[in-house]
Amino acid sequence: MKLQKQIFDLVDAGVITPETAAAIEGYYRAKEGSSNRLLIIFGILGAILVGLGIILIIAHNWDEFSIGLKTGIGLLPLLIGQAVCGYALFFRSDQTALRESSATFTFFAIGATLSIMSQVYNIQGELSSYLFTWMLLALPLIYVMRSSMTSLLYLAGITYYAVEKGYWTYDSSAPYYWLFILGVLPHYFMQIKKRPGSNFTAYHHWLLPISLIISLGTFADKDPNWLFVAYMSLFGIFCGLGHSGMIAGDSLRQNSYKILGALGTVVVLLVLSFDWFWQELRTHSTYARQDGYGLEFYAAWLLTLIALALFMRNLRKNGFSVIHPVEPVFFVFAITFLLGYVSPVSVVLVNLYIFIIGLMTTRLGARLENLGILNYGLLVITALVLCRFFDSDLNFVVKGFLFLLVGFGFFGANYYLIKKRKSNA
Repeated sequence: MKLQKQIFDLVDAGVITPETAAAIEGYYRAKEGSSNRLLIIFGILGAILVGLGIILIIAHNWDEFSIGLKTGIGLLPLLIGQAVCGYALFFRSDQTALRESSATFTFFAIGATLSIMSQVYNIQGELSSYLFTWMLLALPLIYVMRSSMTSLLYLAGITYYAVEKGYWTYDSSAPYYWLFILGVLPHYFMQIKKRPGSNFTAYHHWLLPISLIISLGTFADKDPNWLFVAYMSLFGIFCGLGHSGMIAGDSLRQNSYKILGALGTVVVLLVLSFDWFWQELRTHSTYARQDGYGLEFYAAWLLTLIALALFMRNLRKNGFSVIHPVEPVFFVFAITFLLGYVSPVSVVLVNLYIFIIGLMTTRLGARLENLGILNYGLLVITALVLCRFFDSDLNFVVKGFLFLLVGFGFFGANYYLIKKRKSNA
């Protein structure tokens, strides 16, 4: 405020122009923002280190304490965290570093208190139940303290809960995970709206879809083959979000949905480009249908409908000219999957899809004069050739010739694009 007053006095005195004053003010505001980011980072690290230090000190002397003292020690971190959060919220609400660090400390204090109380009073339970209670108690902290760091820790925690409940105990599909995800979405949308270019928002762009990718497999029930359709549609949703303009910025750091959607689609197609999967699908399809449809079947078609709605929205908004080659793959794959129950032609179609994606991506990179996109398309074709190298009965001369073609393709395409860039420059 003092600096602003001095700048206004200089403008009033005619020493500097209003444009110069605005430039000076913007310069110091940028410096202040950079120092605030460092303060937030070190504040969060400090809170984590203090919490870990307290835990180590207590753990060293734990057996010598009485039950009453253990109970007091177990509650102390949580009380301290709540007190600091209350101070930050009511008296220093404008200091982001204090809010984030106090909320981070309280997040770990909740977990520590639950663990200590369970140990002191011999409360039995599974790890998934402990994680469920911890995340449930931590959820309000995200909104009360407006803490993005707590939101990221919460996403990591509920992902761990989904893995523990859905993969390792084999007794549930972790349904509460999806309610937990709904609980954090308002904060995520608020971050996108108010701070689209911040680091915390970029981290959410990565951690949220990765959490969904990891946890979708918990839907495995009666016929896990349907999860391939579910994953393909999920990647179709990511592609749609990445190219819809809803996510600010086109950089790799900001727009993770483009990367995860494109890579996920190609990886699933490469896995299914081998004939063994389709042979097994035709063999076991009759037995799977006799047991009825499981959770993965309904999840697959729900995600397909969402991906289709998003694709149609992007198509109406942007037209065919800007549709990325991988965006419509989820739909044609769903049809190919159904065809795979009765016909061996599906494996041929999947290989054809991969080749078309690689070819069209290479063409898109050449049109945009983007070496990254062009080489990604060539890598897709190379991956397809490698898969067929280990899967076909072709002799080594033909396989070697195919690798030569791919190698010359890399060299020729990059040489052409670099020469085109120089001529345009």
